[in-house]
Amino acid sequence: MPRLGPLRVDCSPVRLVVATCQIDYAGRLSAHLPMATRVLMLKSDGSVLVHSDGGSYKPLNWMSPPCVLREGTSDDGRPEWTVTSKTDDTLRILIDEIHHDSSHDLGIDPGLQKDGVEKHLQELLAEHPATIADGLTLVRREFPTAIGPVDLMCRDASGLSVAVEIKRRGEIDGVEQLTRYLELLNRDPLLTTKGPVRGIFAAQLIKPQARVLAEDRGIQCKVVDYDALRGMDDAEHRLF
Repeated sequence: MPRLGPLRVDCSPVRLVVATCQIDYAGRLSAHLPMATRVLMLKSDGSVLVHSDGGSYKPLNWMSPPCVLREGTSDDGRPEWTVTSKTDDTLRILIDEIHHDSSHDLGIDPGLQKDGVEKHLQELLAEHPATIADGLTLVRREFPTAIGPVDLMCRDASGLSVAVEIKRRGEIDGVEQLTRYLELLNRDPLLTTKGPVRGIFAAQLIKPQARVLAEDRGIQCKVVDYDALRGMDDAEHRLF
C-alpha cells in the first residue's frame, strides 16, 4: 500500500479497509484496542470509524470531522495511520495485515424518508401545534439547517422560537439530533432576538433514557396521542 502525506478526510469516495490492527486513542481520555481484525471506515463527511463484528451500529472508536489522516510506518516497518482532530485528539491505527481495501463513491444521499405514520404525525402536529404546548404556533415545516431540516419551527406565546423534533419512538438518537439542530439554530440572530431557541422532543413513546438526556439538556418532552390527533381530522365526522 503506498504511503501518503497528510490527507484531509473530507472528500469522496468512502474508503473501507478490513485489517488486523491495534487502536490507541489519546484525547480527553485514553483508550486501547488490542490487535484484532476490524473494519476501518473513512467517510466522505470527514469522519474515521473503527468497527468490529459486534456492537450493533456503534463503532468501537471514531474521530469526528474535520480531521487529518497521515499514513506512514511504525518503527518496526508496519503501516501506521495517525488521525488528528481539530482539538488535537489523536487516533493511532497500527496495521499488522490488510485483508481488504476499497473505495466507493456513494453519490448524494437523498436523506431519510419518514414512514407513513411519522410523516402523518408531523402533518397533524403542524396543523395543531397547540397540542404540543399551549400557545404554540407554526412558523414552518421542515425548517432548513446545514445538517438537515427541523420537523417544525414554531413560536410560543412569548414570541420565542421553538424547534420541534417528531418521532414515532423517542430514543437517545432523536435527542442528539435535536441537540445538534439547537446548536446551529442558536447561532442565528434572526431566531434569537427574544431569547434562545428552545427545543421540544415529541413522540408517541419516549424511552426513559431519552427523557433523562433531553431534560438534562433543557429540552421539553411531549408524548403525543396519534389516534387522538387523527380524530381531529376525521373526514367521516366533517359537516362539509
